Amino acid sequence: MRDCLVAELQDVGYQVVAADTGEKALTVLQDKARNIDWLFTDIRLPGVIDGWRVADEFRLTHPFRPVVYATAYAPEQARQQLHGSYFFRKPYRPEQIVAAFQRLSTDMPAGPGGAEAWPAA
Repeated sequence: MRDCLVAELQDVGYQVVAADTGEKALTVLQDKARNIDWLFTDIRLPGVIDGWRVADEFRLTHPFRPVVYATAYAPEQARQQLHGSYFFRKPYRPEQIVAAFQRLSTDMPAGPGGAEAWPAA
């Protein structure tokens, strides 16, 4: 599914960096040479680090930027999402995620140098 989503995002012009575990996702986010503008993450990622933690790390450099989440499970009721974030239940269609990024890009333009979306799933 991740490869399909990456292809869909690239087809509409996003530069995409993908990671298959929470640990790899944190490494990408902590790389100061990269400017990640948008985040898509599954809540349950392989490895010890989950999508909530990845989103928290993303918000260190983008404190008011929404996140696009996906899950096959019911989200924790106590977990607060940033206003404007999107939540998709699995199964979702890649076009739905692309549409969410396009809405976010329209509402809140990405930083300089174009938009870079980053799926961690």
